[in-house]
Amino acid sequence: MKGTYDIRIENARVQFKLTLTRSLTVIRGNSATGKSTLVGMVAEYAQDGQASGITLSSARPCVVLAGRSWKRDLEETKGSFVFLDEGNTFTRTEEFAKAVRNSDNYYVLVTRESLPMLPYSVEEVYELRNSTSRYPGIRKYYTHARRMYTQIPHITNPQTVIVEDSNSGYEFFRALCEHSEIECTSAHGKGNVLAKLRACASERILIIADGAEFGPQMEAVLELAQRKGAGLFLPESFEWLILCSGLVRDSEIPKILENPSAYVESREYFSWERFFTSLLVERTQGTYLHYDKARLNPAYLASRERSLVEAQVQQTGIQASPMTDL
Repeated sequence: MKGTYDIRIENARVQFKLTLTRSLTVIRGNSATGKSTLVGMVAEYAQDGQASGITLSSARPCVVLAGRSWKRDLEETKGSFVFLDEGNTFTRTEEFAKAVRNSDNYYVLVTRESLPMLPYSVEEVYELRNSTSRYPGIRKYYTHARRMYTQIPHITNPQTVIVEDSNSGYEFFRALCEHSEIECTSAHGKGNVLAKLRACASERILIIADGAEFGPQMEAVLELAQRKGAGLFLPESFEWLILCSGLVRDSEIPKILENPSAYVESREYFSWERFFTSLLVERTQGTYLHYDKARLNPAYLASRERSLVEAQVQQTGIQASPMTDL
């Protein structure tokens, strides 16, 4: 499945509106914010249809996955929006992650926990916000999903840069840091960023990670970053930065970048990071810019090529989580 979809579900008391852009959407928040009500209404409608008193507007079937039979039920579910309420322990397992990876559904995971087995984006973590009807005598709640991570701390002139990966992205940012005499270190994986940040003694720290898959780590890292005065730079991925820079000349790339959801097939790509990597490898194959995720092609460190990608780093930083002076 691919594309962006709007879902509206309501009864006489409450209305929910969601927009699903990627295969994994996470809804966080405390108790009494409507999370379980949302899943419960989807389940009621799936069982009783309009007789439930619920109206559901969706381009695809909406189902709830729960209980011991989850694996069998998921195998029978195709091209649907699958809702999961908190309390399902199987959502934290590698078995569930593998089942999701091999399906063509979109998933809405309602949880107060991080789910490290699932590579969801920081852009697709939401909290529910309510407003009430303005009409006298009518008591109805209108609930929409709002992105949680809209205020990302940033710094300028970092003393130390921590890069999530140890591959091509790290090699590129290390070269930029060497040029500016800034210490650069690799966390060797997103799961190690928190420990690396905790151990770092520098006063001005910048963390660089792929936002497309950093959702599970975001809450803990953000909390510590705020306490230590560290900044975060979270582009979709390093490959996305290259594609956005204009370095790779391809007339279709700008169209794809403008609306990735129209091109990312969920069954084939578990996250947008993997899609952008595949796209960059494909579009540079047989050229001097041929891309290898494991080891950076030296062509990307040549003066002109590095300048174009560096300019995109600065531009993206200004728009999202400012990162200047690298």
